[in-house]
Amino acid sequence: MEPHLSTTPFGRRSLTLAHVAAQANAKTRDPQKVVHKWTVFRAVCAAKARIGVSAGALTVLDALLTFHPETALMGEGLIVFPSNHQLCSRAHGMPPSTLRRHLAVLVDCGLIVRRDSPNGKRYARKRAGGEVELAFGFDLAPLVARADEFEAWAEEVRAEERALKLVRERITICRRDIAKMIATGLEEGVPPTRRRGVGPADWSEIHALFRGVVDRIPRTASRSELEPIADELSMLADEILTLLEAHIKTENMSANESHTERHIQNSKPDALTELEPDFQESRAARAEPKPRPPQIGEGAFPLGMVLKACPDIVDYARGGISNWRDLLATAAVVRSMLGISPSAWEEAQTVMGERQAAIVVGCILQRGAAIRSAGGYLRGLTQKAEASEFSLGPILMAQINSQLRTKRSA
Repeated sequence: MEPHLSTTPFGRRSLTLAHVAAQANAKTRDPQKVVHKWTVFRAVCAAKARIGVSAGALTVLDALLTFHPETALMGEGLIVFPSNHQLCSRAHGMPPSTLRRHLAVLVDCGLIVRRDSPNGKRYARKRAGGEVELAFGFDLAPLVARADEFEAWAEEVRAEERALKLVRERITICRRDIAKMIATGLEEGVPPTRRRGVGPADWSEIHALFRGVVDRIPRTASRSELEPIADELSMLADEILTLLEAHIKTENMSANESHTERHIQNSKPDALTELEPDFQESRAARAEPKPRPPQIGEGAFPLGMVLKACPDIVDYARGGISNWRDLLATAAVVRSMLGISPSAWEEAQTVMGERQAAIVVGCILQRGAAIRSAGGYLRGLTQKAEASEFSLGPILMAQINSQLRTKRSA
């Protein structure tokens, strides 16, 4: 007599149309079809979002596959019948209640089919020769029947991941290029002249435009959301490069030695802090700020911690930031891009100290559009520091936590 395979679950579990569909798919498989069990498992893992299966359920599926003695899945002997205790052991000590929940997910997603015995136990009846005649447990036939479907889904997911990785790389390269080109234009004294009266008037305006685009990048974004931003950054990078190239051509055509000498002078990093001719006179007219005691907070924060909290400032460094001197030089470039006046910068350095002032500028850059007036914000912090009401530690920790949240959600 032909044995009858059960189609309904044991006990209080109900039968759904999804379960019937999964059993129907299992019946349509080609008996001669051979599938490598770990190949189809990797495809299911890659396409888990499309299938609707959780990571915990995949752990249980992995354990189920280990109970099939062969690497190839083919023929009729695709029912495995481990006990819950054995499954929990191979699923890295998973609790029985969690195991039952994940098994239900695998059944609902159509990855396995329940073949329950009359009493709900999992076992196999064998013939005299030891061959399995009838088994009750979990049928792996849907994995064979839907192997091509899972592989197609997995390939689509991998292609989307590759495309997303490429657009993220494109954005990263554009951000680096734009930041360094702006820094070069500012240090070299390149005039960002408007074309036909259209475009930004100075490098601060270009930088504000750049940060405006960067600040629109969501923490978790799809490829369709990132591609327009990548296009904007790419166009901006091309415009800035064209501006620098045009300046080089103009310089090459000019034989004016005084112009050349002035260009060389403007190339010195120290000249960045002397952007206002009447700065020395104006500083003498106001009250001198009270300098902060040099030992307070001076060198209290490791450079690595600062760069972890403010990674964007590295984009503006000529050769990276490997020591405090690099950070101070880069902060001098960034503060002018942010529109911080030389007087506010000088006062912050006097009150806070050079290192702390540079760290604050890095934090202001990292927060981007959240700070409307970088100069006013720095002056406010300087006043708090002068009154001993300012602590840099909480600001750095908040920045680090923000970066960690961004990485987790990415």
